[in-house]
Formats: sequence, C-alpha cells, structure tokens
Amino acid sequence: MGGATPAGRIRHGDILVQINISTRHGQLSESSKAKLAAKAEKLTRFFDRLTAIELTVDLKDEQKPKVDLLVSAEHLHDLVAHEQAESLLSAVESAVQKIEQQLRKHKERIHERSRDPQAKRQEMPAADEPVEEEIDD
Repeated sequence: MGGATPAGRIRHGDILVQINISTRHGQLSESSKAKLAAKAEKLTRFFDRLTAIELTVDLKDEQKPKVDLLVSAEHLHDLVAHEQAESLLSAVESAVQKIEQQLRKHKERIHERSRDPQAKRQEMPAADEPVEEEIDD
C-alpha cells in the first residue's frame, strides 16, 4: 500500500541532503509529506555534514502512528530515533528532538576532544625542562 517517495533534496551550504519519506500500512498526502520534510529539514541547522534523512511512517495503528528517523552524516555513524505518539506531527517532532540531542552530544564530544590535547600539554612539563625528584637517602 505505502512506498518510498523521495521528498526531495535540499541544499545546506555546499552539501546536498537527500530527504526520503516512506510509509507502511497506508499513504500520506503530498501536503503531509511536505510538512514532515520541513520538520526533518530542521536537523540541518544542527550539523552541517548531514547527507541523508530517512523518515519512515508506520500507520498500522492509526490512533498512534509510529515514526522511525534515520540520519546519515559524513564521518559519523547513522543516528536513529523511534517514536510513537497520538498524532503524526508530534511523533515526528519528538523523533527530530531525539536526533537533535544526539547531534548536540556528538558536537560536544568533538569540542571536548579538540580541547583535551591542549590541556594535557599544559599539565605535563616540557621535554627540555628538568624534572625534580625527591630521593630518600
């Protein structure tokens, strides 16, 4: 019944981000797909190396639609979020928030790694400085 439909490509800086929206157990209107693509597109603000966003909507339980969001980025493992909510838009918003949190955490790790080598160099004495040791006689 459903199927994969490319929602389109968006250009974010120099990188082209592919957004795919697919459905299981039902179909979505083009206007609904456009709204979902706009929600998913917000992720490009948080990380500039996103390459693909795949949004899968499962309409098996129409009262509580399920959303799976898979985000691919350069030099990063795929990020995944699953969400089920009372409405489709709230499920997508929650999944996007989960991915945003994962992206923030990743960027924080990168930032901390870039700081650590400098901090370690400041704590360690330079190789040409003599190291004083106490010797018990």
